[in-house]
Amino acid sequence: MRRRRSLGHDLLGLLVAAVIGFPVYWMVLTAFRPATEILRVPPEFWPGRPTFDNFARALRTETFWANVRSSTLIGLGTVVLSLAVGALAAFALARFRFVGRKAFVVVVLIVQTVPLTALIIPLYLLLNDVGMTDSLLGVVLTYLVFTLPFTVWMLRGFIAGVPIELEEAAMIDGCSRFGAFRRVVLPLLAPGIVATSVFALVQAWNEYVLVYVLLSSPQKQTVSIWLVSFQTSFGTDYGGLMAGATLTALPVVVFFLAVHRKIASGLTAGAVKG
Repeated sequence: MRRRRSLGHDLLGLLVAAVIGFPVYWMVLTAFRPATEILRVPPEFWPGRPTFDNFARALRTETFWANVRSSTLIGLGTVVLSLAVGALAAFALARFRFVGRKAFVVVVLIVQTVPLTALIIPLYLLLNDVGMTDSLLGVVLTYLVFTLPFTVWMLRGFIAGVPIELEEAAMIDGCSRFGAFRRVVLPLLAPGIVATSVFALVQAWNEYVLVYVLLSSPQKQTVSIWLVSFQTSFGTDYGGLMAGATLTALPVVVFFLAVHRKIASGLTAGAVKG
């Protein structure tokens, strides 16, 4: 009975994995197909003779490398700033007792529930007043609104789980409060930092609506906007689009594979104490 139940669970897991992974498989398969085979009816679900023409056409587009640079700067800037500000805010919430602390925690949770579309116009008007509507820095600061709440909430749980006696021992040995945080607490936050950095990077790398509204210069737009260039009034270049989507997904996939061992522990350990 246990073997049948285990076999059923395994089959269910394989079915869910197949449903989730099939769009990615079809994207990569289409990226390597010649244009004459992409819209073939009935479709072929197995790879035939591969071609790199779609990737070459995608790489030769005028703004590809400029858009990759913009996405990289926005993604790294969002991750670095959200971790720097979020770690200090989480430390304050976990270690200090101050007036309005509980209200601040509630506000952090409420911000995560606000839909993105409700903030587009207010954010655009605010950035337009300070002259940052076509600026990468303006986009990074905007993304902090959505990444900081998750970062603060996640790292707060990690810091609460670190015994305060470790910091007190470091301060007795001569460290300042910030020195104890940097030398004792921060190294223990590695799993949480990895989990939050993946979340911030994926959100900044894949976001479409805000960069479409805030960035007007083609050279400053991100790769998510660049993918729209394969859809013209003459039709959609599905081969180039799927090749571009594959190239766009590679950096995030590589980063995820490099740190995947710490992601699971980061997402679970940070929720132990709060």
